[in-house]
Amino acid sequence: MKSTIKLAFLALIGLTLFAMKPKPKRVLFFGDSITQQGVKSNGYINLLKKQLDTTKFELLGAGIGGNKVYDLYLRLEDDVLVKKPDLVFIYVGINDVWHKQSGRTGTDYDKYLKFYQALINKIQANGSKIVLCTPSVIGEKKGGTNELDAELDHYASGIRALAVKNNLPLCDLRKAFQDYEEKNNNENVEKGVLTTDRVHLNNVGNQLVAEQMLTFIK
Repeated sequence: MKSTIKLAFLALIGLTLFAMKPKPKRVLFFGDSITQQGVKSNGYINLLKKQLDTTKFELLGAGIGGNKVYDLYLRLEDDVLVKKPDLVFIYVGINDVWHKQSGRTGTDYDKYLKFYQALINKIQANGSKIVLCTPSVIGEKKGGTNELDAELDHYASGIRALAVKNNLPLCDLRKAFQDYEEKNNNENVEKGVLTTDRVHLNNVGNQLVAEQMLTFIK
């Protein structure tokens, strides 16, 4: 009888300790193909996993190639809200600018900001914290000489303004990439320093993004 009571008592203690164990913070990365590739072995999300205590943080990628800001809005419920993340990184904008040129299916600036604000509103209403990310590069040449630099700078400025307006932290990838290119792109090439094709990240680019985001997670 005593042994049975002892076992039941130990089981109760075990269950109590399990219930008291804090759940890992769920961090979700919401974006396009850059984020989709981020979960690969050399991707920025996977690099972050290697630098964080996985008992304290759970990192999830929610990126789909070709997505623009309104695509994110349409899949917001299924890919973000139902997962109840503690923190969401929104990293979108490259295709909104790039596809204006390549397929004439980009997103006008005003609509881009309206959809982006709608994302912020719904994610905050769901109880998650948010980090806004400026779009990085479409071409790596220095000094604003890439064809879409002016347009991309305009959209990045819009994200900075939204961060101020909503009192949200800003991961300024646009500035980080430009600063890196100024110091390291000695031959002023359009790809190969941080990207494979002017947009998608190589190993160095993924490492740079991981470094920029790590502070916000910690």
